[in-house]
Amino acid sequence: MSDILVLYYSHRGSVRALAERVARGIESVPGTHARLRTVPRVSTVCEATEREVPETGAPYVELADLEECTGLALGSPVRFGNMAAPMKYFWDGTIAAWHNGTLAGKPACVFTSSGSAHGGNEATLLTMMLPLLHHGMFIAGIPYTEAELGTTSSGGTPYGASHVAGSAGDPQLTDAEGRLAFAQGRRLAILAEKLSRP
Repeated sequence: MSDILVLYYSHRGSVRALAERVARGIESVPGTHARLRTVPRVSTVCEATEREVPETGAPYVELADLEECTGLALGSPVRFGNMAAPMKYFWDGTIAAWHNGTLAGKPACVFTSSGSAHGGNEATLLTMMLPLLHHGMFIAGIPYTEAELGTTSSGGTPYGASHVAGSAGDPQLTDAEGRLAFAQGRRLAILAEKLSRP
């Protein structure tokens, strides 16, 4: 069984909903398993810490998850055209994995959610790719052979799955957003399987 890491940070639940749909797409490919993981919040108070285990959702990611995965799907909400601070903080601490080439040669994809259609989805997806490229990963987008990509009026880009949550932060994915996230997970799993063959 091939493990594909679905690593996300979600503030209001939208990115978590995308992560779960990406995971379903991954697990639609025989022989693959989605390993859902998240990162703790970053506190502005230096003495404050997060619990060892989150109250809800996926467990916190460990460096062993990077070593054991055959591919990676990375998700974060939009923060001014960039990934959220908790996810950036995690990647800033992966120097040893970068030095050892832990992720080199593995496929990856990215996904995001914003409060508005022009909230920075594509910029966030592109900036999320940067640490993955530095780690030597192969980046997979969503091709226009996925019909919803050309017809969606909500989220969805060739750079990766996305969701427009609106100002209220609605985590409910549209049908098109859900199908694109599923397709992205499936595509990642197929690539991981092909790349892991001897």
